[in-house]
Amino acid sequence: MGHENFTEMRKAMVVSQLRTTDVSDPRVIAAMSHVARENFVPAASRNVAYSDRGVQIGDGRALNAPLATGRLLNSAELTKDDKVLLIGAATGYTAAVVAQLAGSVVAVEQSSKLATKAKANLNDLDNVQVEKTDHADGFADQSPYSVIIIDGVVDTIPANLVKQLAPEGRLVGAIMDDGVARLAIGHKVGDTIGYQYFADCGGVTLPGFEQAKSFNF
Repeated sequence: MGHENFTEMRKAMVVSQLRTTDVSDPRVIAAMSHVARENFVPAASRNVAYSDRGVQIGDGRALNAPLATGRLLNSAELTKDDKVLLIGAATGYTAAVVAQLAGSVVAVEQSSKLATKAKANLNDLDNVQVEKTDHADGFADQSPYSVIIIDGVVDTIPANLVKQLAPEGRLVGAIMDDGVARLAIGHKVGDTIGYQYFADCGGVTLPGFEQAKSFNF
C-alpha cells in the first residue's frame, strides 16, 4: 500500500474518529495527523493501522485505539513545559505523538520485545526516553512528572505512580468500572488526587496492574 493511501487513512481517522468525539485540541489533531501510525504496527497489520480498534502488535499486546489515545491526550492539555511519564510505551506510537506536544517524555514498557521496538522506532526523537520496567512501577528516577498518561485500560492506579506526580500535576487514564472502561483525569493537590470521569471509551487492556495496591477512580 502506497504512502498516499496511508495519508488518506490518517485524514479519515482524524475526520471520522477524532473530530466527531470531542477531540478538539488542534495540537493533538495536528500531532496525530503527523505521526505515521502504520510505522508502529507489524507489516501485516498496516492496512488496519487506522481502524477504530486496537491493533495487535505481538507479545500478547495491542496498540490502543486512536480514539482512546486521542481523548486521553485531549484531556491532558499538554504543553512544551510538561514532563510526561507515559505508562505502556508499546511500539512507541503514543510516545511519538506526545513528543510533539510536551517538552519531554519518559515511556515505560514491561515487555522486553516491545521496549526494543519502541526504542528503535523513537530513535530519532531526542525528547523521548524509553525504559524497560514494570508498568506499575513507573520510573521514579526522573520524577516528579507534571503529567502521567496511562495508555490502556487498567483495574487500578497504584499509589506509587501517584507519588511520582508533581504537586498540581495531572494523571489521565482508563479504568474498568462495573465492566465498563471509563476515561478519567485526576488532579493532584498536596499528597492527594481526585478523579473525574469524562467518557466511557473502549480501549486495550494494559497488563501489570491486576494486583497493584491503588487509589481507585
